[in-house]
Amino acid sequence: MQSSRLSRRRIPGRPAERALASAGALALLAAAAVTGLAPGTSAASSHREAPLTGGDPRADNTDVYAFTSPDKPDTVTLVANWIPFEEPNGGPNFYPFADDAHYNIKIDGNGDGKPDTTYTWSFTNHVRDDANQFLYNTGVVKSLDDETLNFRQTYSLTATDGGGNTKTLLKDAPAAPSNVGKASMPDYAALREQATVSLPNGGQTYAGQASDPFFLDLRIFDLLYGGNLKETGHNTLAGYNVNTIAIQVPKKDLALNGDAKRNPVVGVWSTTDRQGAVVTGKGSENAEPAADGKGGPGTPDKGGEGGWHQVSRLGNPLVNEVVVPLKYKDAFNALPPEKDHTVTPVVNAVKDPIVPKLIQNIYNVPAPATPRNDLVEIFLTGLCKACGPVKADLNSQLLNADADKKAFLPAEELRLNMSVPVSANPNRLGVIGGDLGGFPNGRRLNDDVVDIELQALEGAAQTGKIVPALAAGDAVDAPYRQPGDTFPYVALPNTAAVNQADSLHPDGGVGAGFGGSAFGGDFPVASAAAIGGGALLACAGVLALRRRRAGQA
Repeated sequence: MQSSRLSRRRIPGRPAERALASAGALALLAAAAVTGLAPGTSAASSHREAPLTGGDPRADNTDVYAFTSPDKPDTVTLVANWIPFEEPNGGPNFYPFADDAHYNIKIDGNGDGKPDTTYTWSFTNHVRDDANQFLYNTGVVKSLDDETLNFRQTYSLTATDGGGNTKTLLKDAPAAPSNVGKASMPDYAALREQATVSLPNGGQTYAGQASDPFFLDLRIFDLLYGGNLKETGHNTLAGYNVNTIAIQVPKKDLALNGDAKRNPVVGVWSTTDRQGAVVTGKGSENAEPAADGKGGPGTPDKGGEGGWHQVSRLGNPLVNEVVVPLKYKDAFNALPPEKDHTVTPVVNAVKDPIVPKLIQNIYNVPAPATPRNDLVEIFLTGLCKACGPVKADLNSQLLNADADKKAFLPAEELRLNMSVPVSANPNRLGVIGGDLGGFPNGRRLNDDVVDIELQALEGAAQTGKIVPALAAGDAVDAPYRQPGDTFPYVALPNTAAVNQADSLHPDGGVGAGFGGSAFGGDFPVASAAAIGGGALLACAGVLALRRRRAGQA
């Protein structure tokens, strides 16, 4: 990605500014060295966006969403997903959350790149192995505490403010299990409802599996479809699941000073912390001690192997994949947003991105002139008239009445203006399509972020016009399964094997989602055999368990 050219580029500005930017680049390289990072390969959207997270899927943030709740407009829903490419039939262990990690969603209300609120989920495993079974379940699972469910997870949820003060919101809350299939879990919607837990402040949260709401044709990474846009249109993520953490809270809980009318804009990102992830040196540049000096959830310390350290980070979609130079991807995952503006290679990659040049070389669509200060607005500052060339006040924290303008820092965050009303007729192209309720003003589950960012990279945010030659984008315009109407909104997880997904209608046939028949439509004989075999296996497990208990009696 021409990272060496970008890192060698002369840094404009005064000597002190050049020194700061150079120090930022050195900090990024130091973070890479400390954590033992090395260049590698990356692939697939926010799924496997960097070499190290590609090898640690339970720590891999795949997507972040932030939107005003359509059915409860006085609240905001935040959704973060982990573990990419979950094949529905991936038993017998399926897809638990890591019990040695902290999963965080962070909110910045004043625009200084630091979290003012951090929600942290920490999971605990519970194994019921009454009959020495290898199975995830030994019969039909009708409830989260059903004795037929051999493996389950609970979690604690804490909220930490900008001063490091932590409050426990939930303890031993139930997470929904992976969806084993229709024979084992005929009513997964009921399990999800049981795993949707109310919060003390009137909000609610959910942790469990869901159909991956992201959608795109990932062959875009094969030299932009090999120079043939007619070969687009295949949703590479169709049929796969993810692990979802969602939280719905009153807007005042996120707003600066608790006042969503005066301070409606927030920045959102998710992270994963692992304990002892830093194995050499004194710690990474991103680590900040907790108020007690011992570290803690969402506030990794600078100590050695015992501290909590950020290993994955995600705000805006596709930034690490298609903007950050290859050799800095892992280090970017360990960096906090407050340091983004100091990292010359990353800032230069935003101002002079590679993708428009590739499109020009392959499809002869002229690349917009640089520097791309419009992209700086989209990814680093939010949109405001004082921020740059896109003359619109939309979603920069500089618009918050109580924000300290002098403390504002350009930082990569997904920014949401909570005062923008819910769109009556949402446009999948969001702001570029004339719908201010969509990406990059937050992100809804149906926002087509690949097409939006492609148009933005080609200058549509500056001109206000869609680039005709790329109007079709990747020709994948909606998720495999449509979101629901109520919290947590993400669609129920799939149960059909992914290698059958293209032959089945997403709302019918095997693995039906909302409103679909479990066995409706035509499906291969092999599918019926697999379902029958699963039922026989489950029955065998139940009989063995009954015989064991009868013998004990």
